Amino acid sequence: MQLSEQEIVGAIRQGNERVFEVIFRKYYQSLCNYANSMLKEIDESEEVVQNLFSGIWEKRTELEISISLKSYLYRAVHNHCLNRIKHLKIREEYQQYANSYYESSYESVSQSVMKNELEQKIEEAIDKLPEQCRLIFRLSRFEELKYHEIAEQLGISPKTVENQIGKALKILRVELAEYLPLIILLVDGLIQLKIDYLYI
Repeated sequence: MQLSEQEIVGAIRQGNERVFEVIFRKYYQSLCNYANSMLKEIDESEEVVQNLFSGIWEKRTELEISISLKSYLYRAVHNHCLNRIKHLKIREEYQQYANSYYESSYESVSQSVMKNELEQKIEEAIDKLPEQCRLIFRLSRFEELKYHEIAEQLGISPKTVENQIGKALKILRVELAEYLPLIILLVDGLIQLKIDYLYI
């Protein structure tokens, strides 16, 4: 019996694994090919598509599709790929900045140690954040996603995103309070890039 797209979405929402598997098998390879046309990396492309389907299944009870299922899946893959590309670009720019900085400056061993210590403390402080708070903070500050983009990706409201960012900054200010003098000393160093992302 042929199901309409509305019936397919309804079946997935109700936890019908057989219908979900049929949709997965039907679109998986073509979605991977589409993702690969953007990312030029087959492993990452497959990961994007797998994460998409995992996310759909995990949040199946909230699944709402106002366009065709095929368009929905392709648009979702497209958006995920854009986020990956943006993240890779930021990481590449950071690496170029780091390489350029180290090539052009001769810092003392003590300054290098201070920078490494501060970077480590920042990472430790971020890791202490509650799970959702930490995820939202990283998406905002390190992947530069806007509040509404984070809200859409995580299935929450923009107001919740805003509240979680505020909570994260409050916690980080407390965690890093004793390192503020060190931050000032290193204001023009490599660590500044990471400090800028924190907006502390």
